[in-house]
Amino acid sequence: MAIRLENITKTFGTVHANHNISMEIRRGEILSLLGENGSGKTTLMNMLSGIYYPDAGQIYVDGREVSIRSPKDAFDLGIGMIHQHFKLVDVFTAAENVILGLPERGRVNRRTVAKKVREICERYGFEVDPNQKVYDMSVSQKQTLEIVKVLYRGANVLILDEPTAVLTPQEADKLFAVMRRMRADGKAVVIITHKLHEVLSVSDRVAILRKGEYVGDVPTREATELSLTEMMVGQKVSLNIDRPEPVNPRRRLSVEHLSIVNAEGVKVLDDVSFECNSGEILGIAGISGCGQRELLEAIAGLQREEPGSSIKYYPPAGGEEELTLCTPRQIRDHGIALSFVPEDRLGMGLVGGFGMSDNMMLKDYNNGHSFFTDRTRPRELAARIKEDLAVQTPDLITPVRKLSGGNVQKVLVGREIAAAPSVLMTAYAVRGLDINTSYTIYRLLNEQKKKGVAVIFVGEDLDVLLELCDRILVLCAGRVNGVLDGRSAKKEEVGLLMTNLNKKGEGAA
Repeated sequence: MAIRLENITKTFGTVHANHNISMEIRRGEILSLLGENGSGKTTLMNMLSGIYYPDAGQIYVDGREVSIRSPKDAFDLGIGMIHQHFKLVDVFTAAENVILGLPERGRVNRRTVAKKVREICERYGFEVDPNQKVYDMSVSQKQTLEIVKVLYRGANVLILDEPTAVLTPQEADKLFAVMRRMRADGKAVVIITHKLHEVLSVSDRVAILRKGEYVGDVPTREATELSLTEMMVGQKVSLNIDRPEPVNPRRRLSVEHLSIVNAEGVKVLDDVSFECNSGEILGIAGISGCGQRELLEAIAGLQREEPGSSIKYYPPAGGEEELTLCTPRQIRDHGIALSFVPEDRLGMGLVGGFGMSDNMMLKDYNNGHSFFTDRTRPRELAARIKEDLAVQTPDLITPVRKLSGGNVQKVLVGREIAAAPSVLMTAYAVRGLDINTSYTIYRLLNEQKKKGVAVIFVGEDLDVLLELCDRILVLCAGRVNGVLDGRSAKKEEVGLLMTNLNKKGEGAA
């Protein structure tokens, strides 16, 4: 046994994030920590990594009771956590990030550091160049560097929070191979994830939290996706993604020769062309940073297109509307009901300091005719979304930044779907959501599809894209590398198109 927790409790105001949790973490084992959004998984692990301090309970490391009051205390005890959002300095090299914050005396010997980094990489099969700048790294390289960083500090217990959220299937497989090598080396590995197929393929044991309390654990070999979900939720559930055939599809959106250059002068989208139809779900696949975000933002009027680009909307009643160079307000003034769930939940989608009611009001505050703001309808909508999506919040006025990431996502998705759009665009709509809520979102998207809405779904889970979407557009290096039929495409085929740009940079629609 590496770590034992006894009766750990943590509260935030009136909310019990963790209540009397007792569990074990063992060496030479990969433990998956599962639970619905707001069940307290990350909070519990943050207490092991020194970010939070428990209100009650005891933590034992190697049989000795310890007090972990800071990340330094955690590192001194051999505990390292790789967070979902990386803690790296972009302008530093890999080696400089590894030693950042360490109490090195005198001048740092960079060669010695680089040598030790290479030794760690050789031992576990990492691919890290100690002299490479972080801003030149891919997402998977940054994650690898975070793991090297905690191993360099002598961590024997590694906690990974949503480690595959932005990785391709091939990159995820590499990470799992590394985790297995760490397990074989006697390390204790804890993985927080919502992807049950990953849990079943890589872990040895699964521990489950429900509403801040410890439900129990089960050997992975005895578990199934359905049994784990029922333990998380506490009741029978159905894990089926419906995919009805498109009924009378009509062209709703046309994008031609779309190019976007970002603030640094880099062309993030290069001559992208495709069409999206009513009554269908068009999936967008690609590794992180291949232009998915910029594509949706350009359609929503949040990105400046290059000359020669064209974005056209075709209303159900006929005709066409040119959206190129339109602002979001101009798009709305054209009478186009376009909803957008952006990747950045709190930076772009919601106001963190507002409660649910006020965030609902942001969508339609221009519709009022009175001098005073109408708060009744937003409050009713917020209450309905809280009920339908089981948003865990003390009340409708609690600032959304105080909610867990998954609950913030529920608020945003619920608001955008409630706007009755004709085009609905979602960027990672289920990122950070537990599996039960994810399936609720999939059902909501299919309901929109049945109503004739054109749905564009940017996703990171290829299994979901292949089950949910009618067509899948694959982006690679900012270009369209293929458009596949969702019913016949293979996971490996999509993964290859995501990582290998063909000669023309385009595929057959």
